[in-house]
Amino acid sequence: MIEPLLLTAARVTTFNDQQSLTNASGFYFKRDKRLFLVTSRHVVYDELSRHFPNRIEIELHIGLRDVSQSTGFSMPLYRNGRRVWREGTDSAGKVDVAMIEINRPALPENVAYRAFTPRHLSDGFENVEAGTSLLVVGFPLGFHDTLHHMPIVRHAVVASSFGLRFEGEGYFLTDGRTHRGSSGAPVVARVASPDASYDDLPWMLLGVHSARIDVSTRDHNLDEALGLNSAWYADILMKLSEK
Repeated sequence: MIEPLLLTAARVTTFNDQQSLTNASGFYFKRDKRLFLVTSRHVVYDELSRHFPNRIEIELHIGLRDVSQSTGFSMPLYRNGRRVWREGTDSAGKVDVAMIEINRPALPENVAYRAFTPRHLSDGFENVEAGTSLLVVGFPLGFHDTLHHMPIVRHAVVASSFGLRFEGEGYFLTDGRTHRGSSGAPVVARVASPDASYDDLPWMLLGVHSARIDVSTRDHNLDEALGLNSAWYADILMKLSEK
């Protein structure tokens, strides 16, 4: 029996043609009949590190009878010289979230996954308090169950006021141990009393994990890393999934 939450996450590998570049995380989001892959924008395009892949590959489960069966699914990042991913901005500038529509007819017939929907988005900041328990579902440093092709789950908590954009940016802080490769992972909180509209995913999708946060004044010999992370508010997905 596979927990549906684990089937929402996808391992993402970036490529420049056939050259493998980086590992990252992503997850599925469904709106109406359209299916999307969500990850961090810097996974598909990052000016700072000069990371410019031209395609990504995600790992798909083939049926649920034998979860060791999987296949790679390649997705181009450009078509006719134009990017295919969707990105957005808010009042503070670019948001570190990218969304790519998946060509559903091209998926294997017996592919197994679960997708978040608009129902899983938070309906109000007042429902999430500082200290709320969170899960980050992804592939830190590419680490995962290589036999069953499953992600791992890290525990975190909301570390800033969820109702206040941290320093005016479009993200909130989480306190949890994360690593490279977790970028693009869903940040979720358990729904206390879910109704049938959540289907088999009684989770509230609060954010998209982006990166660890540190301070420039930290003495690397004396001070431990803060263990804080940025998670971009998931409500951006509604804007990005518009036709």
